[in-house]
Amino acid sequence: MFSRRKFLKGITGAAGSLLYGGQSLPALARTKKTLRLGYLPITDATPLLIAHARGYFTDEGLRVERPIRIRSWSSLMESFLTNKFDVTHMLLPIPIWMRFKKEVPVKVLAWDHTNGSAITVRADTGINGFADLGGKQIAVPYWYSMHNIILQMGLKKAGLTPVIQPQSQPLTKRQTNLFILPPPAMPTGLAGRKIDGYIVAEPFNALAELKINARIMRFTGDIWQNHPCCVVVMKETFLKQDPIFTQKVINAIVRAQLWAKQNPVQTAHILSKQGGGYLPVSEQTLLRVFTKYDLATYGSPVKPTAIRHPGWHSSRIDFHPYPYPSASSFIVRALAETLVEGDHTFLNTLDPEFAAQDLVDDSFVKNAINQVGGLGKFGEINLDTPWEREEIIDL
Repeated sequence: MFSRRKFLKGITGAAGSLLYGGQSLPALARTKKTLRLGYLPITDATPLLIAHARGYFTDEGLRVERPIRIRSWSSLMESFLTNKFDVTHMLLPIPIWMRFKKEVPVKVLAWDHTNGSAITVRADTGINGFADLGGKQIAVPYWYSMHNIILQMGLKKAGLTPVIQPQSQPLTKRQTNLFILPPPAMPTGLAGRKIDGYIVAEPFNALAELKINARIMRFTGDIWQNHPCCVVVMKETFLKQDPIFTQKVINAIVRAQLWAKQNPVQTAHILSKQGGGYLPVSEQTLLRVFTKYDLATYGSPVKPTAIRHPGWHSSRIDFHPYPYPSASSFIVRALAETLVEGDHTFLNTLDPEFAAQDLVDDSFVKNAINQVGGLGKFGEINLDTPWEREEIIDL
């Protein structure tokens, strides 16, 4: 395995060799080969895992291996680039970085889910909102993540300055130190008092609630209504060379999203250690993720108040496959104002509307959505403009 820095340097200018792995284009056709899936052990991966567990890929005529669990985003990205996986889920800012910074021809084909993350803090920290994060150590799963974007928007609104520095270095009361931790390591870091809080995908917020009495400071879906987080990605080569394969994959994933949306309790069981063993957590923890989002537990006057917009009628995690361009363009704009490690000046000249159009191919997901009964199956839509929406954000 490469070190992180060697890996990032290694893919610069080498997108072609990583993408094709030395094979000729005809050798990359997958319709008659076995589909390979990789995922992080988070509920963001639910559609890929449910599609496998319930045989939806098989129903489409695809042979598929059991999805392979990867611990960190860097490792998952490396495995995808070196052709170990044909399809995976990624935090939406990652393919933005890959395509427009590293010139890797990756394509976003669908959203994998909406919401599904939270800011979790130790119960003894006295943290009730963003203003209380001054002088604190907060972990994020990856610099190019919705988590980093949302967290920093909240810090700046509260008048705090995000910094990236060694944890041993002193902080002022107006600074919040950010650093990377793999999601599975976050509850342990919180329990060991090495960090004050973290922002991450489920089930690691629910796990900390149940195991160490941690508190949810805010649900991210209560900050940005029904926001995207992870997306389904494939290499552009497959889309062009084997559109039948691509359509079959997306058909199965969209079908799995609708089933998970309609069957949250069964979804929790299938993913759990007591069920299909896809995630290394209990069914009790996953039931909290898929069914626990109530005002009695998380609303006012409870402190911290994790749900401040009950009128949004959001869910702790939800599923909506259509990749709205408005969200993609917003993320490009927000990334340009977000502190990350390394050079991200490429964002200064990246047109958000162009990026949203160039990064995403929505033709396959539109077909798949129509096959399951239309976009209305996934929630309320504007019938006049079903493929458009307004992004609602309130910190």
